[in-house]
Amino acid sequence: MAEFAKENLFDNVKQLDNNTYRVCFKAPPRIVSDGIWGGQKNGRKPMKSFLPLFELQVLIIFVVTQICHFFFKRLRLPFLVSQIMAGIIIGISIQEEPTRDLMAKLFPFGSHDVISTISSIGFVLFIFINGVEMDFSMITRTGKKAWTLATIGLVLPTMIGYPLLQYILTKKPDLNSMRTDLMVSSALHNLVSFAVIYKTLNGLQMQNSELGRLALSTALSSDILSTTMACVIKAAMANGTKAKMLNSFYLIAFVTLIPLVFRPIMFWVIKNTPEGRPVSNGVVYLIILMVFGLGWISININQDFLLGAFILGLAVPEGPPLGSTLVKKLRFFGNWFFLPIFVATCTMKANFSFNHRPNVVIATSLVALLTHVVKTLAIFLPALWCKLPVSDALSLALILNSKGEMEVGLSSSQFDNKMIGGHTYGTMMISIMVTASIVQWSVKSLYDPSRKYAGYQKRNLMDMKPDSELRVLTCIHKKSHIVPITNVIDLFFPSLENPMTVDVLHLIELVGRSLPVFVSHRHQRVKSSHKAYSDDVIIAFDVYEHDNAGAVIVNTYTSISLPTLMHEDVCNLALDKVASMVILPFHQRWSIDGAIECDDKNMRALNKKVLDIAPCTVGILVSRGQHSIKESHTRLAVIYLGGTDDGEALCIARRAIKNPRVRLVVYRLVHKHYTPHCNDDLEDFMVTCNAIGNVCCTDVTVEEGSKTACFLRDIVNEHDLFIVGRRHELELPQLEGLTSWSEFLELGVIGDFLASPDFGSRASILVVQQQVSKT
Repeated sequence: MAEFAKENLFDNVKQLDNNTYRVCFKAPPRIVSDGIWGGQKNGRKPMKSFLPLFELQVLIIFVVTQICHFFFKRLRLPFLVSQIMAGIIIGISIQEEPTRDLMAKLFPFGSHDVISTISSIGFVLFIFINGVEMDFSMITRTGKKAWTLATIGLVLPTMIGYPLLQYILTKKPDLNSMRTDLMVSSALHNLVSFAVIYKTLNGLQMQNSELGRLALSTALSSDILSTTMACVIKAAMANGTKAKMLNSFYLIAFVTLIPLVFRPIMFWVIKNTPEGRPVSNGVVYLIILMVFGLGWISININQDFLLGAFILGLAVPEGPPLGSTLVKKLRFFGNWFFLPIFVATCTMKANFSFNHRPNVVIATSLVALLTHVVKTLAIFLPALWCKLPVSDALSLALILNSKGEMEVGLSSSQFDNKMIGGHTYGTMMISIMVTASIVQWSVKSLYDPSRKYAGYQKRNLMDMKPDSELRVLTCIHKKSHIVPITNVIDLFFPSLENPMTVDVLHLIELVGRSLPVFVSHRHQRVKSSHKAYSDDVIIAFDVYEHDNAGAVIVNTYTSISLPTLMHEDVCNLALDKVASMVILPFHQRWSIDGAIECDDKNMRALNKKVLDIAPCTVGILVSRGQHSIKESHTRLAVIYLGGTDDGEALCIARRAIKNPRVRLVVYRLVHKHYTPHCNDDLEDFMVTCNAIGNVCCTDVTVEEGSKTACFLRDIVNEHDLFIVGRRHELELPQLEGLTSWSEFLELGVIGDFLASPDFGSRASILVVQQQVSKT
């Protein structure tokens, strides 16, 4: 090290023996530099000042991580793999020739402690955010299945692994020096972290699936059990009975007083925060100070620094306004900026010269493999006993074996405390990376959430028996969707002879919490925090059910979920309730003057995903104006070109014309040299409706797409509501040239053209797609 004394942050570094150095530095230390030229005289050069060097190191870690991620994301590997690999690359470059001289200048002796300490803030904030996003009340609602899986998955590997480890050490006495290393390795690989499992499920897009919910509940239970055990063991490690009892008292007081004192204060803050407004910045800053203050108290009661952050996070009421504000303000620095640097710097400390200690690598790898195999069986077999399918049970076992940032931080802490050696630590870093990769690949191939929708045919209107009860699922995002949706329900003309069951799903974006929530308000009439989100929807549809007593039964639900996964809740509910149709609001809303008032990209993504995998017919409602079918005469039009989707549109029209206030016109667009398929449904419709005076069918001859566009432009203001099919035959000459102008493919060619704001039309459009056949 002496030869690099001029290149590092210190004035002099001299090696006294293999493990001891004499380090001299200036006090106060150099924080900022006077530049390349200005620092030549006083020594305040960039490479000998803490801040410029820290910024350079952050830049190097960021660049190497992003380069790794550029390649690894194409292999569908989690971001954690890129972070660990960046640490391995930089760590080996520092330790090995020929890059050691250059890296010694970029990461000189003594600088690693600085960047590790600063980046550890990210790990603390990560733990705190994890606690905030946890719904701690979920512990009381978690079923026996999750608690059983968590307990068996935690206890069985310990019961089997420890005696087996003792047997191996007896047979291989040369490994006795590694006893502590192997025990720590086994214990860390046996842990289940809620935050890691949540991130794994997020990467797999599985949080809203039944398997994902079970995995989250099990991980939450296991995390609480392991944290409790770790705290009790730490308290019992004190010397003397008096010290153990004192530490236990401090621990109980610490864990009890934080929720009892701070949680009521936070509820008071929420109560005094105006509705729809975030909490003040002063409250956020005070809570951040409390995070680090409670961490200092944790150290003084002989517990881990992270315990205070975790307990305080659990005490914060999840969701808006407080929980969501904290997550939004801290997630960038905690999860996306500091945490990747923390993982990389933790990995840089490891010793990857495995050829010097091959027995350490082999022994640690075998212990990790054995622990994961036993844990997989400990989850897999009880899951089978709980009647999960084999692929689902194996997927669950693999997910609960996933490793991530939590295990990296705990391994680093054990290494810093000299509980494990550098080679063991390096092997554990690689095993964490390999485990995360295997879980990601395996679960993607084993589990497909959409497969449950396959095989459910004839969930549509065309195959329903005449006068049978119609079940419809409607989705509500905003209050403005309530009236248009009730108008569409009126379109089906529910009556005592033709009853309807309407399942209303209120979709709310998941913010400030990690566990998705699904609530049935039919079964939960008591006041709850979840019901408060949907009060307007519940009241509106309760009134609607009362006004249509005997004709309509309404069931309301609330789903609080990530926008990217809301389609799972929609399709699951449609499947469970045997719905024949799902009605979704269009993602754009227009003001009275025709300008676009709202354009929600998340709603559009949801609609497209539901169209892809829905187990029944799907309708997208483009609402304009507040025309009431029940209170005024309605001019209804169906644009017919043939096909199953147009057949579904006719089925809706068949129900609508039972209402004497509805006047229906069916426009059949024909070409004199082309006869479309599937015209039988139109002929049947005309036979059925021939005696009804409020129905008119008109054949319109069009030769090409431009003629179709002119015709639609002429009639767009003559009707209050259009019902159109989404898909048609690609070779239809009536649509030639129109496809290239379509902006919203989810509306189809005709629906997109009618919804164009260029017409200034006040007519609403219901675009219908029959269930896509699945095999």
